[in-house]
Amino acid sequence: MAEESKRTPLYAEHVELGAKMIPFAGFEMPVQYPTGVSSEHRWVREHAGLFDVSHMGEFSVAGDRALEFVNHVVANDVSRLEAGQAQYTVMCREDGGIVDDLLVYRFPERFRLVVNAANIEKDFSWIQGCLDEWEAGGIELVDESERIGLLALQGPESEAILEPLTHLDASAIKYYRFAEGEVAGVPCVISRTGYTGEDGFELYCAAEAAAKLWRAVMEAGSERIKPIGLGARDTLRLEVGLALYGNDIDERTTPLEAGLGWTVKLDKGEFIGRAALVKQKEKGVERKLCGFVLQRQGFPRPGYEIRCEGKPAGVVRSGTVGPSVGQGIGTGYLPSEWSAPGTEIEIVIRDRATPAAVVRMPFYKEGSVRR
Repeated sequence: MAEESKRTPLYAEHVELGAKMIPFAGFEMPVQYPTGVSSEHRWVREHAGLFDVSHMGEFSVAGDRALEFVNHVVANDVSRLEAGQAQYTVMCREDGGIVDDLLVYRFPERFRLVVNAANIEKDFSWIQGCLDEWEAGGIELVDESERIGLLALQGPESEAILEPLTHLDASAIKYYRFAEGEVAGVPCVISRTGYTGEDGFELYCAAEAAAKLWRAVMEAGSERIKPIGLGARDTLRLEVGLALYGNDIDERTTPLEAGLGWTVKLDKGEFIGRAALVKQKEKGVERKLCGFVLQRQGFPRPGYEIRCEGKPAGVVRSGTVGPSVGQGIGTGYLPSEWSAPGTEIEIVIRDRATPAAVVRMPFYKEGSVRR
């Protein structure tokens, strides 16, 4: 018997708003609302949208050696973080394959790791296994996923919508920084992060307060805000070249192949996967994750074959018709010799080879995100 899908604390809100619900990463999630994916996508680019991302996982790591342990588990250098700062990174296996990509938040006395919904159990088990092999105790690892609700307020009008709801100065929260305070009377971690290429915030709160927070933000946004589903979340992130675990990256890909070398700090000291990544960097990667655009009308879907000079060269990892760029776009791993921008390739769509060209990501460069 198939395992029953979980529901986020905002399930009833989505149903009331007429969302189309689908199974995703073990949860029943809204893929779109009545206005449709393209309309939601454009609304976020122009105004503001509210996403339910309460399905994401959150782990707390505390203890005297928490910094040292987290730095051992992830590839980026968390020692560079100040309290109140977040960092994007990856966890790797010993062979350099990506266990997951995640955000690390540094609080004064602990860390929060935010992982992908589909990987919660796998990631916690992985980190627990790393902890079991750790040379010293004193580390407290806790899965807080079911206790936390998470909303993402994204779009150029996000700050104006959030500002009246909190006593904090939202404009003072810089990119990849966070603060603790109340939003509409709900205690929150307010983080200037997101997955859309637009300015915005992610609001972490107690799960039982998520519905109150959702309604307050929607009411404050009035005609400037709309609820946004997973469909538009995917097209928004792809247009700005953000990786999706399970599509663009997985345990069979390394961060160096995926264009995530900037998240790997080989000079920080030992961490899981470092030896393999050092070896790969010295040798040079044999394939690279590339962006491409179609040269004629078409919809590149994940799994479609990519050809170079008429020969099979890979498959589409992510693909869509970008509402903001007006053409078919996608990603795929190509042999390094065929990965340069401008390289002519073909995407096989319905048994027909459709011309395309490798381009440098992001596809959409006009986002309002404040770096």
